[in-house]
Amino acid sequence: MDYIIETQDITKKYDNFTAVNSVNLKVPRNSVYGVLGPNGAGKTTLISMLCTILRPTSGRATVNGFDVLKNPKEVRASIGIVFQSRALDDILTGREHLEMHAALYGVPNDVRKERIKEVLDLIALGAKADEYVKTYSGGMKRRLEIGRGLIHHPKVLFLDEPTLGLDPQTRENIWEYIRRLNKAEDITVLMTTHYMEEADKLCDKVAIMNKGQIIKADSPINLKRELKADTITIRVDKQDEFIKEAEKLDFIKNIFVENDDILMMVERGENLIPTIVNFANKNHILVKSIELQHPNLEDVFISYTGTKIADGGK
Repeated sequence: MDYIIETQDITKKYDNFTAVNSVNLKVPRNSVYGVLGPNGAGKTTLISMLCTILRPTSGRATVNGFDVLKNPKEVRASIGIVFQSRALDDILTGREHLEMHAALYGVPNDVRKERIKEVLDLIALGAKADEYVKTYSGGMKRRLEIGRGLIHHPKVLFLDEPTLGLDPQTRENIWEYIRRLNKAEDITVLMTTHYMEEADKLCDKVAIMNKGQIIKADSPINLKRELKADTITIRVDKQDEFIKEAEKLDFIKNIFVENDDILMMVERGENLIPTIVNFANKNHILVKSIELQHPNLEDVFISYTGTKIADGGK
């Protein structure tokens, strides 16, 4: 397979803290590849090293065949970047933003106008191109930032939490644009996210990252198939007593506690709910609520880390 990004044991340390720890990554060309993990997992640090913004402490990485340490200029010419924080000037129009970046990236004058039109069409901002950015919605601003990263025909587009802070409908619209540009531009998209649904719906392959390390990488469907487990979430009046007794049940693969909820990983959960309710009754434990969920990426994350993704801190 043709990999456009490859890392070998890439590591970033700050004094006694290791932000990225011996990460090995292979990103297929023209794919949408997601790095999924909580805040503080090392996702942004990893992207920053691949973009040549940060220098790795050890290990190596190549982007579009260029070494990030030996050929930083060629790497930067091969990529577009959209980071979490907004970097737009409200007193410029959308078109002016694209013109400025086209000039910065050396897009030739004779193709610049047509390229800007192509990008405006791709991000569906043609009708708003000559309006000031301060009049744009959050979703429009995000699309403009993505378009700006595309202006010089990069081979790889890095998106760091591309839909952070957007409402659900706008988020889904951004997903549609990302998929569209992936196909229309023959571009590889490497994105970070902590949204499970985003990784599941958008990415061809997902790397689960936690505490600076890649724990598992595969397609979303394979990750869920491998889990072979449903999640039963139960809330009871005697949590500690229930857990103590439930740990003896051989059909429970794993059991976790999240605040007032007890999460149990099982196979064929729909057949086990009556058994679990009867088990609680026999132990004089009141079941307040119980629900079944088939595997999703959050279950995969919990199975490998023992915690929900939202619990990750800075």
